[in-house]
Amino acid sequence: MTPMSRRAFLKCGAVAAAAARQGALWGAEPPAAPIALQAIGRVAPRESAAIAASPLSVGFETLDRKHFDPARTYPYLAKLGVKWARCQTGWCRCETEPGKFTFAWLDEVVDSLRKIGIQPWFNLGYGNKLYTPQADDAAVGWAPVFDDASRTAWLRFVRALAEHFRDRVKHWEIWNEPNITQFWKPAKPSPADYAALVKLTVPEIRKASPDAVIIGGAFAGIPMPYIKGCLEAGLAEHIDKLSYHPYRPAPEAGYDGEIAALRKLLDAHKKGIALWQGENGCPSRGGKGSAGALTNLEWDETRQAKWLLRRILSDLRLGVELTSYFHTVDLVGYRGQTNFKGLLRGTDYTPKPAYHAYQCLCALFDAETRLAPNLSLQLVGQRKVRPNEAAFTRGGKALHAYWLPASLQEPFAPRTIDVSVALSREAAIAEPVLIDPLDGKVYRLTPTEKTESTLTFANLTLLDYPLLITDRAAAAIA
Repeated sequence: MTPMSRRAFLKCGAVAAAAARQGALWGAEPPAAPIALQAIGRVAPRESAAIAASPLSVGFETLDRKHFDPARTYPYLAKLGVKWARCQTGWCRCETEPGKFTFAWLDEVVDSLRKIGIQPWFNLGYGNKLYTPQADDAAVGWAPVFDDASRTAWLRFVRALAEHFRDRVKHWEIWNEPNITQFWKPAKPSPADYAALVKLTVPEIRKASPDAVIIGGAFAGIPMPYIKGCLEAGLAEHIDKLSYHPYRPAPEAGYDGEIAALRKLLDAHKKGIALWQGENGCPSRGGKGSAGALTNLEWDETRQAKWLLRRILSDLRLGVELTSYFHTVDLVGYRGQTNFKGLLRGTDYTPKPAYHAYQCLCALFDAETRLAPNLSLQLVGQRKVRPNEAAFTRGGKALHAYWLPASLQEPFAPRTIDVSVALSREAAIAEPVLIDPLDGKVYRLTPTEKTESTLTFANLTLLDYPLLITDRAAAAIA
């Protein structure tokens, strides 16, 4: 696929109708209507190595099955601006002969990522055909808890892996999506069995790396009954973070309530367990030939980029500690098809619009940008629409995000709204700008009303993905 073009001009007052559908992509959504403001530049990308810390991660999974060429991705990842990458450890690839471990392939991944300023975090798994002969070569989902030989071999592998990487990797996630049959074999998924695996595994990691951070869960979705069962089986005693994979067509759908309920449940068992959104992505193509979650729906590269922006901002606005986009690149040959969730195209490793959208967020939402729940964005005189909004501070400047959580499978007509954004001494806006993270363009804003605590803007564009209001000084502009 080739990226779809976007026009960059906005006309004050009425918003132009959506452009005609493009024929280069089946079912392709047209670019957003132009924004009627004066463009003054683009958000300057920041390399990952230049960012000290960030909650933003990218998926680097499936190398245990050799689904992509990591070397072709590093130049793009270096310029993306993420600080974390989720890597699967691949027991089946590390131990092809009983008791003999080969970590060279994983060394290359870990060292290459660290060299460009990205910290790997490990997803520990999967099984190994040497100890479960009925499994296929990759042994995806074959849990090592159902016989003594598998348990002994698993602990030997974990011990060797933890000792080998103890100075380079500190964050360890135990297994992947144990609550669904695809990733928990040969028995049916069981909270007690998963908790037993964690309890078995964690001591071996901590022996080699006492300050290791343990991430439990990696749940498919947010399965509250299963999570409750895990906690009742003692999971909370062994973990520092809880991760989950909330795949859904609209990232916001039911999400606020689920996160609130999950935090309440966790707090009842152990205070201080932070949430990680550990794997979530959207395909740039659905239908025949497209593999993985959400492929039954119509997607294109523009929709994928919008979905990514909504996913990341939905996590950040709820204070999720880390959010990881799946995946770096399309996975060609995934279950005999292609998983099109990559930021890069799997055919030629070129960036999609989603790559550039994430690059813009990475430049703005590092650890210096902090959630500011005391600030708000209010509609002025309008009650027919209810946009999502989030407020942050960055370097003493306010940063507001707003969008309409509309269906990405339906045509969207851009709207205009009048809004008032809150300010404070720690969150000022002296030179207002509007940032469109889909293409990184920055537009000059003129308030219609200004007080010490608010700025009011008329006829702002409202789209089905986030736009940002902030001070010009909050972002480097190229």
